[in-house]
Amino acid sequence: MGVTEIELREATHDDYEAVAAFTENTWADRDGGDYIPRIYHDWIDGEDRYTVVADAGDDIAGIVQCVLLSDWEAWGQGMRVNPDFRGHGVATRMTHELFDWARERGATTLRNMVFSWNVAGLGQSRATGYDPITEFRWAHPEPDADADPAMEVTDDVNAAWSYWSRSDAGTYLRGLALDFEETWALSELTREDLQRSAEDGELLVVQEDGTRGFACVAREQELPDEDGERTVFIEYAIGAWTDVDAARSLFAAISRDAANRDADETRVLIPETPRIVSDAAYCRVEIADDPDFVMGMDLTEDYR
Repeated sequence: MGVTEIELREATHDDYEAVAAFTENTWADRDGGDYIPRIYHDWIDGEDRYTVVADAGDDIAGIVQCVLLSDWEAWGQGMRVNPDFRGHGVATRMTHELFDWARERGATTLRNMVFSWNVAGLGQSRATGYDPITEFRWAHPEPDADADPAMEVTDDVNAAWSYWSRSDAGTYLRGLALDFEETWALSELTREDLQRSAEDGELLVVQEDGTRGFACVAREQELPDEDGERTVFIEYAIGAWTDVDAARSLFAAISRDAANRDADETRVLIPETPRIVSDAAYCRVEIADDPDFVMGMDLTEDYR
């Protein structure tokens, strides 16, 4: 089948069965599988997003989504190509459709995230125009109401912003942290983000002879566990620190904060650097097995 027979259009709820048919086994060998069939109907709704399907007439050849995160940032996610249509340029056509849509709405950059183990996804992202931006990993400190940070913990917005602006973590992550609205997306962390976090009691700043690190809550979710029981899951947009002593205090502050929010689990975004990851390991904090890669496209450039 030739690519000229495929029409790009916005996804509808009626496309669910066709999309689920080729996405439900995307990662059959990994726990949880693909998320798209589970969230499809809620996922495609919203004025801030554009979900594209490649319509092949009797079948759906692919799907991908773009979300506007700010006036200048867009996020691409959910790229899936039906195995029956691979090799026909479907991914490139859908990606360029997202680039056009985001640029028409004022975005100057469009980023995405690819699991580091997803070799096909990495190659696809590079082939369609994305360049490497940064990488991160998840840390999972256990909620503990008795955790006792050795250093003072405040909610000083100015201290947190000053630290972030000059920190190795901020430089390495290119100023990005977990987005506060869109799950699994990264956007530029702003001082306004930290101000809102402080006002909501969600900013943790470690201080001792200066600012030594900080973290802030991105969101709280209730998710079912493997047995279908309710699990409260707290995500922290960023965890950044100066040295291992500061890391211990910051993780203790996060553990205590999560317990006070009745959380069962946590997830903290940290930069994927040897020092940061080994600091977390030294603090005996559970760490994800693999990093995740962030890719980006400069929409002010010619991508055609």
